[in-house]
Amino acid sequence: MDSEYPLLIKQILTKSSVMSFSQEIVSNPNVRLNYHEFTGRLGRLANSLTAKGISEKMRVGVMDWDTHRYLEYFFAVPMMGAALHTINVRLSPKQVLYTINHAKPDLIIVHQDFMPLIEEIKSDFECETLIIPIGYGEKYEEWISRSSTSFNFPEFDENRTATLFYTTGTTGDPKGVSYSHRQLVLHTLGLLAGFGVFSGNSGLHRDDVYMPLTPLFHVHGWGFPYAATMLGLRQVYPNRYDPETILRLIDSEAVTFSHCVPTVLSMLLDHPHSKKVNLSRWKVIIGGSALSKSLQRRASEFGIRLHAAYGMSETCPFLTVADLSSTDPDTQSQTGFSAPLVDLRVVTPDMHDVPNDGITTGEIVVRAPWLTKGYMGNLKGSNDLWSNGYLHTGDVGFIRENGSLQVTDRLKDVIKTGGEWISSLTLENIASSCSGVEEVAAIGIPNEKWGERVVLVVKLLNNAVPDLIRQDLLRKFREHVELGEISKWAIPDNIFYVEQLPKTSVGKLDKKVMRKNVLNLNEKSDDG
Repeated sequence: MDSEYPLLIKQILTKSSVMSFSQEIVSNPNVRLNYHEFTGRLGRLANSLTAKGISEKMRVGVMDWDTHRYLEYFFAVPMMGAALHTINVRLSPKQVLYTINHAKPDLIIVHQDFMPLIEEIKSDFECETLIIPIGYGEKYEEWISRSSTSFNFPEFDENRTATLFYTTGTTGDPKGVSYSHRQLVLHTLGLLAGFGVFSGNSGLHRDDVYMPLTPLFHVHGWGFPYAATMLGLRQVYPNRYDPETILRLIDSEAVTFSHCVPTVLSMLLDHPHSKKVNLSRWKVIIGGSALSKSLQRRASEFGIRLHAAYGMSETCPFLTVADLSSTDPDTQSQTGFSAPLVDLRVVTPDMHDVPNDGITTGEIVVRAPWLTKGYMGNLKGSNDLWSNGYLHTGDVGFIRENGSLQVTDRLKDVIKTGGEWISSLTLENIASSCSGVEEVAAIGIPNEKWGERVVLVVKLLNNAVPDLIRQDLLRKFREHVELGEISKWAIPDNIFYVEQLPKTSVGKLDKKVMRKNVLNLNEKSDDG
């Protein structure tokens, strides 16, 4: 008897389809499916793709909103033995074209809202790609309804590629990142183990109602749709990220667990309807970029229980987690404790571990069974990523005596001025403690004498007075200098106020654009 049990995505459904037979998967505005219907639809989608010529080891691209359909793509495509290419619809047309030409999908499923983009770029496709327009979802339903619910999802090598997508860094072309079935199943188990250990109303539990607020094209929605399905949770998919709709769904569907970048949380709390919704039962995982003290304070006033998670596209992404709502200061680190099976170190350039003293910083390097093995078609980038047998995150941080990690900066964002290395995140934390500051970024601007000088780019809360905020900011920085927490070189040379801070397509602060904008302002000032 063959006793092999490969770790395939279809195994995630082994218990959920039985244990949650009547549990609902809700998709805005009016779709409600139980898990039995959901698994039947996976068969319909697989049969429909097979009829279009898709078979094992082929690639299927997706350009769609966050709906029940996306959850079906997550499962049906890799379960067929094909690879799912989640296309980042927020990239520029040129970048979308680059990712399609690099990945070479055999078929792309396209929502009507993204058809103009496809029409604009398809003449430059470098591969034969079948386009399946699904309208606003109605054509998708027509398409799969003609197929049987019965499909024999095969077994194969668990190391076969299941998904691929492209990172959205601020330099160079997007980089292709792929994950195998084995990696995704282990990541799912890591999420459940890492978030299931919290006591009380924290973490992720079987009685939660889950709604993603991270685009599902971005690292599989941080892996939580797989985890929620494995647990058989009630799931709610919001379609587009409209704040009024999201708040309505949190209220009407009793949502208890979500994840998002700080920008999305700020958008929701800014909306007037936020004051009409009970958010005290809501747990939110914050990731993607650092959470400002002011936003953390505002969320706490609503009764939201915040967690922070750390990771990156290349790590699938889960590495660490922290409970920011805890009363224990040792567990309130914005980076937190390593997930199960994660070997995380903070090292010097020659790979020696720095002391776990909560002070000494180094680069964060990691190993775990779900990390990407490298960048598609980019041998040099892959070798650099995995130098000396560890994945190099490009982040700087320190480890405390209790083992918790604190990220202090990106290597590329550390500000070097007057012979001092200054953490931009430290400066941003100080600045965000000012009550009138909504968002802030600290950046280094070239300076002939000092190498770089510190500049703050600030978005103010409504009704904040710039001159008063400037005085408050400088006062706080001087206080931290007097306490010995930062050097005098860290006091900003200038403060720029903006209506919005530039962000990447997944909501991270785009400091490259900020530096360029500030330099342009300086040049105009010099000219005038």
